[in-house]
Amino acid sequence: MTKVLIIEDSRISRELLEREMEEKGYQYQSTSDGFEGLKLAKKIKPDIILLDVMLPSMNGFKIARLLKFNKKYKDIPIIMLTSRDVEEDQKTGLSSGADIYMSKPFDSEILEAEMKKLLGDKVKQGI
Repeated sequence: MTKVLIIEDSRISRELLEREMEEKGYQYQSTSDGFEGLKLAKKIKPDIILLDVMLPSMNGFKIARLLKFNKKYKDIPIIMLTSRDVEEDQKTGLSSGADIYMSKPFDSEILEAEMKKLLGDKVKQGI
Protein backbone atom coordinates (compact mmCIF):
# COMPACT_ATOMS: atom_id res chain seq x y z
CA MET A 1 0.00 0.00 0.00
CA THR A 2 1.26 3.47 -0.90
CA LYS A 3 2.40 5.50 2.14
CA VAL A 4 1.73 9.24 2.17
CA LEU A 5 3.21 11.66 4.70
CA ILE A 6 1.23 14.87 5.21
CA ILE A 7 3.12 17.74 6.86
CA GLU A 8 0.58 20.55 7.25
CA ASP A 9 0.00 22.90 10.18
CA SER A 10 -3.51 24.04 9.16
CA ARG A 11 -5.92 21.67 10.88
CA ILE A 12 -8.55 22.19 8.17
CA SER A 13 -6.12 21.53 5.29
CA ARG A 14 -4.59 18.54 7.09
CA GLU A 15 -7.99 16.97 7.77
CA LEU A 16 -9.05 17.55 4.16
CA LEU A 17 -5.89 15.82 2.89
CA GLU A 18 -6.32 12.97 5.39
CA ARG A 19 -9.91 12.44 4.26
CA GLU A 20 -8.82 12.44 0.60
CA MET A 21 -6.07 9.88 1.28
CA GLU A 22 -8.41 7.68 3.30
CA GLU A 23 -11.15 7.76 0.65
CA LYS A 24 -8.64 6.76 -2.03
CA GLY A 25 -7.20 3.88 -0.03
CA TYR A 26 -3.80 5.32 0.83
CA GLN A 27 -2.01 4.65 4.06
CA TYR A 28 -1.05 8.01 5.59
CA GLN A 29 0.49 9.68 8.59
CA SER A 30 0.34 13.36 9.33
CA THR A 31 1.84 16.00 11.56
CA SER A 32 1.49 19.75 11.99
CA ASP A 33 5.13 20.40 12.95
CA GLY A 34 8.08 20.77 10.58
CA PHE A 35 10.74 19.11 12.74
CA GLU A 36 8.38 16.24 13.59
CA GLY A 37 7.61 15.89 9.88
CA LEU A 38 11.29 15.55 9.04
CA LYS A 39 11.71 12.89 11.75
CA LEU A 40 8.65 11.00 10.50
CA ALA A 41 9.89 11.13 6.89
CA LYS A 42 13.18 9.54 7.93
CA LYS A 43 11.46 6.97 10.14
CA ILE A 44 8.71 5.73 7.80
CA LYS A 45 10.30 6.61 4.43
CA PRO A 46 6.98 7.36 2.73
CA ASP A 47 6.31 6.88 -0.97
CA ILE A 48 5.34 10.58 -1.30
CA ILE A 49 5.22 13.69 0.91
CA LEU A 50 2.58 16.44 0.83
CA LEU A 51 4.39 19.38 2.39
CA ASP A 52 3.29 22.85 3.50
CA VAL A 53 5.85 25.68 3.47
CA MET A 54 4.99 27.69 6.57
CA LEU A 55 5.32 25.28 9.51
CA PRO A 56 6.22 25.54 13.18
CA SER A 57 9.85 24.71 14.10
CA MET A 58 11.13 24.17 10.53
CA ASN A 59 9.79 25.42 7.20
CA GLY A 60 8.98 23.23 4.22
CA PHE A 61 11.86 24.61 2.12
CA LYS A 62 14.36 23.37 4.70
CA ILE A 63 12.64 19.99 5.06
CA ALA A 64 12.71 19.50 1.29
CA ARG A 65 16.41 20.42 1.12
CA LEU A 66 17.36 18.11 3.99
CA LEU A 67 15.55 15.19 2.35
CA LYS A 68 16.39 15.78 -1.31
CA PHE A 69 20.09 16.36 -0.74
CA ASN A 70 20.45 13.14 1.29
CA LYS A 71 20.93 10.11 -0.95
CA LYS A 72 18.91 7.95 1.45
CA TYR A 73 15.74 10.05 0.94
CA LYS A 74 16.30 11.92 -2.35
CA ASP A 75 13.95 9.70 -4.35
CA ILE A 76 10.89 10.47 -2.21
CA PRO A 77 8.65 12.75 -4.31
CA ILE A 78 7.58 15.98 -2.60
CA ILE A 79 4.54 18.05 -3.49
CA MET A 80 4.55 21.45 -1.79
CA LEU A 81 1.01 22.62 -1.07
CA THR A 82 1.09 26.21 0.10
CA SER A 83 -0.74 29.51 0.18
CA ARG A 84 2.55 31.19 -0.78
CA ASP A 85 2.01 31.58 -4.50
CA VAL A 86 4.56 34.30 -5.29
CA GLU A 87 6.85 33.31 -8.17
CA GLU A 88 9.94 33.70 -5.96
CA ASP A 89 8.51 31.19 -3.46
CA GLN A 90 7.77 28.76 -6.29
CA LYS A 91 11.38 29.03 -7.49
CA THR A 92 12.65 28.53 -3.92
CA GLY A 93 10.39 25.50 -3.46
CA LEU A 94 11.51 23.84 -6.65
CA SER A 95 15.19 24.61 -6.06
CA SER A 96 14.81 23.21 -2.52
CA GLY A 97 13.86 19.88 -4.02
CA ALA A 98 10.07 19.94 -4.36
CA ASP A 99 8.96 17.99 -7.41
CA ILE A 100 5.76 20.00 -7.70
CA TYR A 101 4.72 23.33 -6.17
CA MET A 102 0.94 23.81 -5.89
CA SER A 103 -0.88 26.81 -4.48
CA LYS A 104 -3.79 26.56 -2.06
CA PRO A 105 -6.61 26.22 -2.53
CA PHE A 106 -5.79 23.29 -4.79
CA ASP A 107 -8.02 21.12 -6.92
CA SER A 108 -8.08 17.57 -5.54
CA GLU A 109 -8.31 16.07 -9.04
CA ILE A 110 -5.14 17.91 -10.08
CA LEU A 111 -3.41 16.78 -6.88
CA GLU A 112 -4.50 13.22 -7.67
CA ALA A 113 -3.09 13.40 -11.19
CA GLU A 114 0.23 14.88 -10.00
CA MET A 115 0.59 12.22 -7.31
CA LYS A 116 -0.02 9.46 -9.83
CA LYS A 117 2.59 10.94 -12.18
CA LEU A 118 5.19 11.14 -9.41
CA LEU A 119 4.44 7.72 -7.97
CA GLY A 120 4.41 5.97 -11.33
CA ASP A 121 4.56 2.24 -10.79
CA LYS A 122 4.66 2.69 -6.99
CA VAL A 123 0.91 3.30 -7.04
CA LYS A 124 -0.75 0.29 -5.51
CA GLN A 125 -4.15 1.98 -5.23
CA GLY A 126 -5.52 4.91 -7.18
CA ILE A 127 -6.00 8.20 -5.41
